[in-house]
Amino acid sequence: MSEEVVSAIKAQIADNPILLYMKGSPQAPQCGFSAQTVQCMVACGQRFAYVDILSNPEIRATLPGYANWPTFPQLWVAGELVGGCDIITEMFESGELQTLLEEVGAADPAAE
Repeated sequence: MSEEVVSAIKAQIADNPILLYMKGSPQAPQCGFSAQTVQCMVACGQRFAYVDILSNPEIRATLPGYANWPTFPQLWVAGELVGGCDIITEMFESGELQTLLEEVGAADPAAE
């Protein structure tokens, strides 16, 4: 793993309270799992940052090893890996995702 890429990933996670690593963008997801995750995120109504791993091949190659999570998308909230599409969908359906994102969004002064 490149230290430079790991440093960039750490900075992205630290700088963004709600961060989604995904294929494509929220406006144009490039895989069904990313699209489903974005739908859940948007429905929660909190702003979130994203990184398109398709246009960032170094991050795409390095993040699974750093996160110890092999697939994308990956949702990071308050510096912690929440999980991928299945976990996000389950949390959304139970109401847990909205609660988590609202707590973090309320604590983020940049979210105003």
